[in-house]
Amino acid sequence: MFRLPGDISLLLLLPLIGALVLLLVPRQQRQTLLTLALLSSIAAFIWSLRLFQAFDPGAGEMQFVERISWMPAFGIGYIVGIDGISLFLVLLTTFLMPLAIVASWTVQDRIKEYLFFMLVLETGMLGAFVALDLFLFYVFWEVMLVPMYFLIGVWGGTRRIYAALKFVVYTMAGSLPMLVAIIYLASRYAHVNQVMTFDLLQLYNLRLPVNEQIWLFLAFGLSFAIKVPLFPFHTWLPDAHVEAPTAGSVILAGVLLKMGTYGFLRFAMPLFPDAALVLTPMIIALAVIGIIYGAGVAMMQPDLKKLVAYSSVSHLGFVMLGLFALNIQGIQGGIYQMISHGLSTGALFLLVGMLYDRRHTRMIADFGGLWHQLPVFSVLFLIVTFASIGLPGLNGFIGEFLILLGAFSVKPGWTAAAATGVILGAIYMLWMFRRVFFGPMIHPENQELTDLNRRELLILAPVIALIIIMGIYPQPFLSRMKPSVDVTLQRIRGSQTAPVATNHATSGEINSDGR
Repeated sequence: MFRLPGDISLLLLLPLIGALVLLLVPRQQRQTLLTLALLSSIAAFIWSLRLFQAFDPGAGEMQFVERISWMPAFGIGYIVGIDGISLFLVLLTTFLMPLAIVASWTVQDRIKEYLFFMLVLETGMLGAFVALDLFLFYVFWEVMLVPMYFLIGVWGGTRRIYAALKFVVYTMAGSLPMLVAIIYLASRYAHVNQVMTFDLLQLYNLRLPVNEQIWLFLAFGLSFAIKVPLFPFHTWLPDAHVEAPTAGSVILAGVLLKMGTYGFLRFAMPLFPDAALVLTPMIIALAVIGIIYGAGVAMMQPDLKKLVAYSSVSHLGFVMLGLFALNIQGIQGGIYQMISHGLSTGALFLLVGMLYDRRHTRMIADFGGLWHQLPVFSVLFLIVTFASIGLPGLNGFIGEFLILLGAFSVKPGWTAAAATGVILGAIYMLWMFRRVFFGPMIHPENQELTDLNRRELLILAPVIALIIIMGIYPQPFLSRMKPSVDVTLQRIRGSQTAPVATNHATSGEINSDGR
């Protein structure tokens, strides 16, 4: 029986429909292709704002849940929903994609295919954030891999094939153990309850022996750790970032890396709470090593894009530290830092891409003295730099403060070590800024550079605005996260039995009978 899609399904369909419409447009109609892709991404953003407006900030359970029977014989369903954890990651995705498409206005080669892959990638990312069936989640998880592979491999730099293959190999190496663990988890549920299911809300109630949980946690965790990337699984990231086109780097840093941290918080930790508690010291140690290592290596980079890429290793280490503090401050800080990193690092990649378009080099040594030549560009770059190093009043400060506050009560020694990453971050970012924008202009090529045009200002203005808003008024974000974080903490710590999922619809749920 035909039925209209629910709110979340429509969100997933908007960019996908846009991608399919692009296939009908002749590739010679470049402006039409760009306009259609932009309108599709803007429509998805507007619809996500509607979800934000209708979201109940006092509820910790999933909202806008849709349940449609897909393969009932195997317990597989189309189940989607959002809570306070995934809400802002969905908004971050729909917010960055239109900006990435506008930033792609200068792409000349195979623009039709390029935009098609961008919109398919958006559907895959949104699907992974809203999927509440493990099989469905795995499908979206793998769907994301294909368009990003082509974006790097076709529109990337000189070593694009190497970077794309490395990205795929690393991701697949982590995904296969997770698939085995998903199948095992569903079969264990069937053994206990005489019915197979991949429904995440049902699987939350399955309690396994600690040894089984540890192996399953490691299987899920490997895939998520590679995606974060958690030290020492980070080596694919610099190559992918450096070779990806500007929009690809923005989406990779802004959204795709958050898949790993989100995966830990949504799946690995609440599904295997005993294992999470046992393995917390190890993961905190790796997170802190990643914070310091990423900052140290970033300091040595001669390439602007590589510097920003290694800074992501450091910043995502802070996110992992916050999540595995296993308290309300740490987890809220980790989620806030995910969003903040997506904005500030996405903006850094946009700015570096704009500079590369003018100068066709990313080497720090090729610049110097740009402050007077590009005053508007320099000021915006400075604001984003301050946001990246956590200056009070900008978005990066709130997340880092909450993470350190939450982690210090659990692991004060490791937290003190992690705090050095804040100092190192300020050193390498400000040192980079000084070398690029101050000092004498020793390269005559830089005297021909022009400041930002209207299209570039249009891209950067909303990002800068959000960076400031999140820095001075975090309450609308934190208040919507807290109830869902409380529910997740209860599942992990076992202080309260997680509510048993039922067949009754909640907050806009659509059951398999269409009601």
